[in-house]
Amino acid sequence: MTTTETAGRRLSTDELRQLFLFEQLDDTQLDWIATRGWAVTRPAGDTVYTEGEPATCFVVLLSGTISLSRNIRGDDVEFSRTDQKGVYGGATQAYLGDQVPQLYNNTMHAITDAEVYELPAAEFGPTIRQWFPMAMHLLEGLFFGMRSSNNAVAERERLLALGSLSAGLTHELNNPAAAAVRATAVLRDKIAGMRHKLALIADGRLNGEQLHGLVELQEAAVKKAANAPKRTALETSDAEDAVGDWLDDHDVSSAWDLAPTLVAGGVDTAWLQDIADGIGDLDLEPAVRWLSYTIETELLMGEIDDAVARISGLVSAAKQYSQLDRGPFQIVDVHELLDATLIMLNAKIPQGIRVVTHYDRDLPTIPAYAAELNQVWTNLIDNAVSAMQGTGTLTITTRLDDTDCLAVDITDTGTGIPPEVRPRIFEPFFTTKPVGEGTGLGLDISYRIVVKKHHGDIRVSSEPGSTTFTVLLPLHEAV
Repeated sequence: MTTTETAGRRLSTDELRQLFLFEQLDDTQLDWIATRGWAVTRPAGDTVYTEGEPATCFVVLLSGTISLSRNIRGDDVEFSRTDQKGVYGGATQAYLGDQVPQLYNNTMHAITDAEVYELPAAEFGPTIRQWFPMAMHLLEGLFFGMRSSNNAVAERERLLALGSLSAGLTHELNNPAAAAVRATAVLRDKIAGMRHKLALIADGRLNGEQLHGLVELQEAAVKKAANAPKRTALETSDAEDAVGDWLDDHDVSSAWDLAPTLVAGGVDTAWLQDIADGIGDLDLEPAVRWLSYTIETELLMGEIDDAVARISGLVSAAKQYSQLDRGPFQIVDVHELLDATLIMLNAKIPQGIRVVTHYDRDLPTIPAYAAELNQVWTNLIDNAVSAMQGTGTLTITTRLDDTDCLAVDITDTGTGIPPEVRPRIFEPFFTTKPVGEGTGLGLDISYRIVVKKHHGDIRVSSEPGSTTFTVLLPLHEAV
């Protein structure tokens, strides 16, 4: 917008003094403003200035009703409407000069026929600095100080989140790694014991046919261990008692020690009887112990395999979460990002909180900044977990929204967000957490990532026992 001199009228100093913004200025200053600005009539429905365009005018409302709006995903979202005489907008940062981009940061619409006073920003900004040097220094310090503080705290927020996730990942990796180390140590001892039992069996007391039969039983033991049935604690106890009694009846020592391993490998008394029939009572104990070692080695190798697979899965999830080996902007499956985030946050989710996912697997992939979306999921899930205070249900749902966007709903069963607080939750530094527990930047960062970077939207609905944050992401890249 530019000053429209031919369509406007000059205001007298008395008229300007009636505006609260100018009422304390002296006559010289009012004369300067009176000779530089113009009162312009804007018909209802007219756009006074448009967001993103060069900020050429400082605008003051003289009469009528105007609204201010922001462009969100191609739509004008109104955030203020007023008919108060003297309110202002437009080039409100003109006093900062070329220290910041001089663009309109919102759009002003005339709701009714309105008259506004327009001052050219190129002249108004430098003059204000001359008139109020101390005030300008204070405002400049506040502006850049807040921006610097915002950046510093945001960086600190990211570092804290990274530290927390690293600690959680280390904890998650430690469990399977320790299990693999323990299983490997035990496996080494069992293999040594099995070699010893093999030497006892093959010292000449078994003929070739008996030895061949024992090897077949060993192969059968391996298959039994791989397909051992799942038993309840009571069923396991009963099976161990039955196997232990059978071993005692056949004079096999330390039956109490062998029975749990044999039962874990799917062995029952009928199978043990087959061993006794094929080997004979004289060599039964060494044969049973040898087969017990076989079963235990299979179980230990399975445990090692599970542990290594768990470690591999965690490393894969960490790579998916960080996106370090991928481009910042890519085509992504939102479900993979959500799953990776849940794995990374697993250590922070208390046992009393149940996680439920309702994924629409038919949803298409979307263009996105994957690592930054993971930060959004982290912030929203962390807030949801905190709101439930150790007990509740976290539900994550994906669906296609009516606005032709992919929607992700993150719902918790916490106490809810009070109505008086809800309008402020996306404000920087606003937090309801105790001092030291929150910076108030999590939702602000999430909002900026979703709305400004992805041209999407983030909404919240809340009542006691159910709070849902909905993230809307366009299916196609914004042009």
